[in-house]
Amino acid sequence: MRNTHDQSFSKRPLKRGAVAVCLLTLAAIAAQAQDKPVQLKLSSWVPAQHPLNPALIAWAEDIKKASGGTITAIMFPSQQLGKAVDHYDMARDGIADFAYVNPGYQPGRFPVMAGASLPFLFANGKGGSAAIDAWYRAYAEREMKDVKFCFAFVHDPGTFHSRKKIVEPGDIKNMKVRPATDTVGQIVTTLGGTNVQASAPEARDALERGVADAITFPWNSMFLFGIEKAVKYHIDTPLYVTPFVWVMNKDKYNAMSTGQKKVIDEHCTTEWAEKVASPWADFEFAGRAKMAALPGHEVYGLTPAQLERWKKAVAPAEAQWAEDVKKAGQDPKAVLNSLHKSLAKYKAAL
Repeated sequence: MRNTHDQSFSKRPLKRGAVAVCLLTLAAIAAQAQDKPVQLKLSSWVPAQHPLNPALIAWAEDIKKASGGTITAIMFPSQQLGKAVDHYDMARDGIADFAYVNPGYQPGRFPVMAGASLPFLFANGKGGSAAIDAWYRAYAEREMKDVKFCFAFVHDPGTFHSRKKIVEPGDIKNMKVRPATDTVGQIVTTLGGTNVQASAPEARDALERGVADAITFPWNSMFLFGIEKAVKYHIDTPLYVTPFVWVMNKDKYNAMSTGQKKVIDEHCTTEWAEKVASPWADFEFAGRAKMAALPGHEVYGLTPAQLERWKKAVAPAEAQWAEDVKKAGQDPKAVLNSLHKSLAKYKAAL
């Protein structure tokens, strides 16, 4: 009888535990059902057919699923909600709930992030996106305090595309160049060139009108924006990447339920940064071979000696960046060392 009693008694906690789990599950379902529906406005300034947009839409669909359908989203591509240069402020002001931002479009505003576009750092866009996201999380809250930082990422490395052939650093002298970022712009200035400010959608027009002689751009996006029609020479070396961020309006986030905030937080991670950026990285990588096969275009490499001269010539840009970071209250050596370590960790160091 004692054994029977002991066995019967031992089952009671299990039953109680099962009931507790059921109650918690039901409570969670009930809480989710009580969440107010939230619709997010996602703003992207690249064309609808750009590979970044489907990746962001897939990200939003996963949020919808994870939130039990309480968080939905609408994508607004092609600068429908505002100019590319304004996207950070659009997220800050609630014009968009999430915005795709190129920090380099506002020179001097985000000095730490500008370090990611120093030349000859990134070997690829996939691991590079994980690396920049993991690195920048230590600085985002301070440098981008007006918004909720979601994640950072990069495109596959870009290079110079020009109307006249560029081989040596000295060839930049007296040229008008549309730089991808403020850091690249500093390089152009250091080499004796003139910067022409134009967003990606405006770049082809600037080149065709002779306002610019060259552009720094990733490979396949040249075709997406029609820029290959305005240039014919292309240096085949990974010169730079452009850092981007995906940021959220703080008020929109704060108005969500605890459960909904958790869903957003779980989709603002280093893993998601790489996942969202990977289709674009593959897209850009394929553009180099496409350009090389295009009649009338010359895709050419640099000799080791030429590459060393380039690295030496662009060194002052790092010194200028370091000064800007110091003014922002950060240690540039520590910031850059941290980036190098992250690149090595994610196998993205050049």
